Amino acid sequence: MIVFPNAKINIGLKVVEKRADGFHNIESCFCPVPWHDALEVIESSKSNFNSSGLAIPGTGNICLDAYELLKKDFNLPAISIHLHKNIPIGAGLGGGSADGAFMLMLLNEKFSLGLNTSQLQNYAGQLGSDCPFFIENKSTYVEGIGDKFSSISIDLKGLFIAIIYPQIHVDTISAYKAIIPAKPAYNLKNIIESKTIENWRDQLTNDFEIGADDNILQLKERLYDKGALYASMTGSGSAVYGLFRTATEVESEYPKIIAQL
Repeated sequence: MIVFPNAKINIGLKVVEKRADGFHNIESCFCPVPWHDALEVIESSKSNFNSSGLAIPGTGNICLDAYELLKKDFNLPAISIHLHKNIPIGAGLGGGSADGAFMLMLLNEKFSLGLNTSQLQNYAGQLGSDCPFFIENKSTYVEGIGDKFSSISIDLKGLFIAIIYPQIHVDTISAYKAIIPAKPAYNLKNIIESKTIENWRDQLTNDFEIGADDNILQLKERLYDKGALYASMTGSGSAVYGLFRTATEVESEYPKIIAQL
């Protein structure tokens, strides 16, 4: 069985406060975008994991973590997992979180575990802060550590998105350490819902752009120069995206996608 975990972008991102547990509360809008990994699972005599595509740093893997998490509660057989990694790592696109969430959903379907959306989100939250979003995988207003969801009126359908990854790996923990949390001076959700996309530029910001590498900020301006309605860094970086009315070609020496939403 094979599934295709997708990336996400942040439309606006405010770091509101640091919590007593060391994590940070945020406000943001998460939107799924069509940049995909490929994840395959087959039954095997012995559980194992292998990957192709982009190199995955470290020794652990969130797909295995998801399998072991469910195996504690269900009698799962041994499986062989193959992940073709295509979504850039350390880019703010949530690729790793998507892999973990999609692994949970794949196992739930393949082995008829009967888990509902809420139960899957609970398991996903044990894998990582962004993981629960990918269970429903639709545009959502996000608060808390990324685990509190509410509906938001946003429609990007028909727009084109250009995402550029400047091959700069951003360590999320270090990025948060450089942020000074503060209550936003405006209501991010209201701006997204009440203003046209062309008017987001003046008020809709990503806190992590403060102090970001100049190459990242130059990419953002390049997207505006090409006619983007709105452009931003996503997550803690380093990927940058632009939203366009038409399929505008954006030259880049870096990995990129241009797709219709």
